[in-house]
Amino acid sequence: MITYIGIEQRGNKLFKLHSQLTKDTIFIGKFELSQLLIHKDANYPWFILVPMLPNISEIHHLLSDEAIQLIKESNLLSETMSEIFAPDKINIAALGNMVPQLHLHHVARYKNDISWPNPIWGNKPSTKYNKKNLKFRIESLVLAISRKGYNII
Repeated sequence: MITYIGIEQRGNKLFKLHSQLTKDTIFIGKFELSQLLIHKDANYPWFILVPMLPNISEIHHLLSDEAIQLIKESNLLSETMSEIFAPDKINIAALGNMVPQLHLHHVARYKNDISWPNPIWGNKPSTKYNKKNLKFRIESLVLAISRKGYNII
């Protein structure tokens, strides 16, 4: 088992969340390998996993154990999102055109959402969460994950 709690160091570099992710998301907590974030765009249930490792831009840059752990966390997140949000589709993407730091988007999509069937990026204006809806969305996800026996710290 690998453990990646807190700020991790690889070589002489420390993990730091990319400034664009800091701007666009809210920190929820940490899995073993990744930070769990929620995107500030309330148009979609949209969560992001960011491995807490410095200077990683591609999945193939991860060690085998790290890649396996990332897939486990992604599977847990997407399965939980499917259960609580009941979307028509979960989109999972690791782009990196604007943010080179490795991060996996997990977006619950509905046939009646504002952008369907088009991509969410640059398609429609972002909608801000109100505090009550943001709190509910985060708490629903965290509670559902904890019921599966996993902790987000």
